[in-house]
Amino acid sequence: MKSFPQNIQGVLFDLDGTLLDSAVDLFGALKQQCEEMDVPAPPYEMVREVVSRGSRAILRCAFPAIGEAELLTLVPRYLELYEAVMADQTRPFEGVDELLSVIEAQGLAWGIVTNKPGFLTDGLVERIGWAPRVAAVVSGDTLPVKKPDPAPVLLACERAGLDPARCLFVGDDRRDVLAGAAAGLYTVAVRWGYLDGGDPQQWDADLVLDRPSELTGLLRRQRVTA
Repeated sequence: MKSFPQNIQGVLFDLDGTLLDSAVDLFGALKQQCEEMDVPAPPYEMVREVVSRGSRAILRCAFPAIGEAELLTLVPRYLELYEAVMADQTRPFEGVDELLSVIEAQGLAWGIVTNKPGFLTDGLVERIGWAPRVAAVVSGDTLPVKKPDPAPVLLACERAGLDPARCLFVGDDRRDVLAGAAAGLYTVAVRWGYLDGGDPQQWDADLVLDRPSELTGLLRRQRVTA
């Protein structure tokens, strides 16, 4: 495990399940699609656990028996339904607003690296009000590869003018830890997100935190002692 870096330049975050609690709207779109197709919607808890894996995993909760090719035909309608509601009930997790404000107050940059498609990422960031504030956004289709490949993380560092060795990568999925570590960042796994059914303690992250306020405190103390 790495030591907490000194003279931090910035913090990169996963989006869904790390900065934003978006599961209710992701589930709402699925429920609407189930109603259109006259099939029962799965339990919310089942969907919440898999939302970090994307639309196919979400749809699979409602359509467990169909083949992959047929499942793929359902994705465009699901994304259309989700785009219409994606900011209705989605909100930052408790403590995230303060965390981002502290990052900015300390003159640090913050960015987003997500596997979400770009048209949804950009629209959601705009609706939440973060577009003027975020230093870099890299989505799942920005490059030919996505997390756990380190390339999207490195691209975000480049766009934000950050040295990877002086940055944190924060996420609620093992793929975030793998991507951040391979890119040379200090990795922070968070328990407040969706976790994809996993245990962050088993992901070999440099640090595991329970609440955004814990990272806020660490950044404040690091700035004072730097």
